[in-house]
Amino acid sequence: FLGPRRFKMFIALLVTTGLASWALNALVEPAAWITALQTALFIVFMLGAAVLILGRLPREERMRWLAVIAPAVVAIVLGSLIFPQWTGLFLGAGIGWIVAGIFIFNSFGAPQNYKKAIKAMRKQKYDVAVEAISELVKKEPRQSEHYRFRAELFRLWGKLKQARRDYLRMIELDSQSAVAYNGLAEVELQARNYPQALAAARKAHQLALDEWVAVYNLGMIEDRLQDSEQSIRHLNAALELEVPDSRHRLLVHLYLLRAYMRSGDKLRAEQALKAMKNEKSGLEEWQVIMSADEAQALREVLSEDIELARAFIDGEKPLASLAGGGR
Repeated sequence: FLGPRRFKMFIALLVTTGLASWALNALVEPAAWITALQTALFIVFMLGAAVLILGRLPREERMRWLAVIAPAVVAIVLGSLIFPQWTGLFLGAGIGWIVAGIFIFNSFGAPQNYKKAIKAMRKQKYDVAVEAISELVKKEPRQSEHYRFRAELFRLWGKLKQARRDYLRMIELDSQSAVAYNGLAEVELQARNYPQALAAARKAHQLALDEWVAVYNLGMIEDRLQDSEQSIRHLNAALELEVPDSRHRLLVHLYLLRAYMRSGDKLRAEQALKAMKNEKSGLEEWQVIMSADEAQALREVLSEDIELARAFIDGEKPLASLAGGGR
């Protein structure tokens, strides 16, 4: 959820404030100012953690949680630093507000609608699923997650125009939403509108430099456009961000293989082929996924790539077959 960079920052914040608090206990004689300083360290950690976590949420969701958390933090700070004699009262008030705020600002209808949509989706009743989410869109027209889920339903349904419209609506709500631009890139890729996909993918990567999905999609689209230099750069960047699953690493190495062969770098192409052959479990995962009825959108985009990867792994296709830059 946090991504590599934010997760490292979170751990650094936790370790720094934790060690500082421990050192005050272990190395300094007990005093009233120590308790105040430890409370300040705790507040610094809480505020830092809130910034890191809330920064990953869509704007609408972030504002909702700020309304829940901010008053509680203010109450705890007041009770700890300004009115220590009433700390318990302020702490109780802060916790009470968090509990109440979750109910006050929660979308009561959302869980039921999402359950209905998911149930219909599994039965491939996409019209019913879309209708369920559209009800939420009418009630909460500024909640970007509703548009995102409906866009995914439209993609499964094969209605790319409607999916594109929902991702564009997400961008209207939050122009800094990497999720929206990444989704838009995937829709344009599915529609084989590669220049438009490239523009959206570049924006998604710009907004989420530490997200492997964004840079992976960018490299994949550049492979489609046969921009070998940029594809190699971005796909290697995705590997540096530690692509977590074998099936996507398999495709990264396939695209690198093609790009290296187009560039005439046979040595690195052979290395990519060797790395791809180490991802046989990823190939098996793709074969299972692609057999599902719900995988039509994926099949439109990736079936040829997965079949090519299988042919290389099984030795049916020689490396020299890509010498001319073919796919």
